[in-house]
Amino acid sequence: MQRPAQADQRDERDQRDRRAKRLGRVLVCAAAVPVMLIAAGCSSDSDSGSDDTGGKSADTAASASASASPTVQAAAYQSLPKACGVFSKKTLGELVPEAPKSGKEGTSDDKSARASCSWSSLDNNGVKGSQFRWLNVSLLRFDSDTSRGAGDAQAQTYYETQVQDAQAVDGAKSVKSQPVSGTGDAATTVTYDLKKKEGSFKQQTVVARVENVVITLDYNGAGLAGEKSPSAATLTKLAEKAAKEAVAAVSSANGEGSGAGTGSSPSASTSPSKSPSKSPSASASPSNSAVKKS
Repeated sequence: MQRPAQADQRDERDQRDRRAKRLGRVLVCAAAVPVMLIAAGCSSDSDSGSDDTGGKSADTAASASASASPTVQAAAYQSLPKACGVFSKKTLGELVPEAPKSGKEGTSDDKSARASCSWSSLDNNGVKGSQFRWLNVSLLRFDSDTSRGAGDAQAQTYYETQVQDAQAVDGAKSVKSQPVSGTGDAATTVTYDLKKKEGSFKQQTVVARVENVVITLDYNGAGLAGEKSPSAATLTKLAEKAAKEAVAAVSSANGEGSGAGTGSSPSASTSPSKSPSKSPSASASPSNSAVKKS
């Protein structure tokens, strides 16, 4: 009878040991839960702080970026001279001797950005025929603009386009081009012959750039009704002289000296810009310079 009792006692001890082990495991787990919660809380606070800092940094960067918008520098020239007043009486007397005292001013909605003037001369020699001359000057000024670039860079692009257009006139014969020294920052003369119903015309187009202004001078001449054709070399010399005078007038209108050669590089203007003038219309081409009979 003792063995069964001993067996019962051993069973009770085993059961107590198992309950004690389970209780111990429960207590250990219970103790671990607060630690995990605390760690999670700390981690959450840390992440939250990091997010706030990141947000503030992003806001600061955005604000700095907004305040660092590109600064603009105004173009060198802010005005133009009166187109009909860029040439002296002496120069007009040489180029268009029989022209009226005042030229014909072109229409413009903004004379500080674009202007033009033309003169027509017909020297009638009776039965010997007559000598015709036509002179036109166009002035285009470009303002600086952050989207389009510096005024003189825009002017350089337009200058190159004008030269190319002069070289590609329909019906032009014996087209020649040559650079002109001492005339603004860049200048080119394009010469050619152009036959019209009135006669054979000698055309000279001088395109010059000074700072942010482009000057296009068209000058042509013809001997009509049996009169001999004028010398192309003489007409070219007169046209280039007049172009230098127009460049000087632009510089003078903006408070500078003669402006015959500023020496600045066409691509030297890396300064961003202000607001651009409206896109200029092309200067009068020789094909539009119809002969005006007296």
